[in-house]
Amino acid sequence: MATYLYAITGADHPLQLSGVTGVGDPAAQLRTVRTKELCAVVSDAPDGLRAKRRDVAAHQSVQERLLADGAALPMRFGLVGPDDAQVVSALEEHRDTYTQRLEEVDGCREYHLKVARDEDDMLREVVRESAEVRRLNDRTRQHPEAYDDKVALGELISQEVQARQDRARTDIVDRLAPLAVRIADVEPTKQHFLSVSFLVEREKAAAFSEAVHAEAERRSDTYTFGLHGPLPPYSFV
Repeated sequence: MATYLYAITGADHPLQLSGVTGVGDPAAQLRTVRTKELCAVVSDAPDGLRAKRRDVAAHQSVQERLLADGAALPMRFGLVGPDDAQVVSALEEHRDTYTQRLEEVDGCREYHLKVARDEDDMLREVVRESAEVRRLNDRTRQHPEAYDDKVALGELISQEVQARQDRARTDIVDRLAPLAVRIADVEPTKQHFLSVSFLVEREKAAAFSEAVHAEAERRSDTYTFGLHGPLPPYSFV
C-alpha cells in the first residue's frame, strides 16, 4: 500500500491528532512513521486522489493541528511514497536537513506577498523619465515604416519596465526583511512583479502585517498589494 505524507515533525512533537482524519473517501486514518529523531504523519494513499476541496481541506487540517502544537514541515498536497519503509529511509537520509528546517520554522508561519502595478501608469512613467523612449516613440509615430526603430523602442521599454520593477521589488523586500526569519522567492505571475514568501515569527505577525500595510500606503494607488497568511511554511521546507 502506498503511503500518503502530510508532514514531518520532531520525535518529541505531542501529535495531538484525535478527531482529525486524512484524505480520501472514506477518510483515511492517520498514523506515524518514526525514526529516533523524526516523525512523519502519514496514512494509506487512496486510489485516484485528486485535489478536491474535501481532500485539500483534510490535508491542511492535519497540518494546522500539528503546527498549533509545535514545529512541523508541511508537505505539498498529493505527496505519496511507495510504502512506510521508503518514508523511514527518506527520514534517515535527510535527517540533518529536516532537523535544521524544523528548528528554523519553529514558532513561525509563512506570509505570501504579491505586488502588482498598473501597466499604463508604469508606461507613462517610462515615457516621462526616458528621453530615448520619447525620441524613438516620436520617430516611430512620424515614420511608421521604421521597423528597426519600433523594435528598438519595444526593447528599450521592456528594459525600463524591468529595471523599475526590480528596484521596487528590492525596495519592498528590504523594508520588510527585518521582520522575517527567512525569505523565499516564488515564481512571479504575469500580473505581479513581486511574489515572495516571508517566514515570520508568531509574535511578529502583527508588526509584519502593519509593515506591509504601511508599504502599500507609501506607494501610489496604482500599486496593488496582496498578503496571504498565516500559512503553513510550505516555501521553507
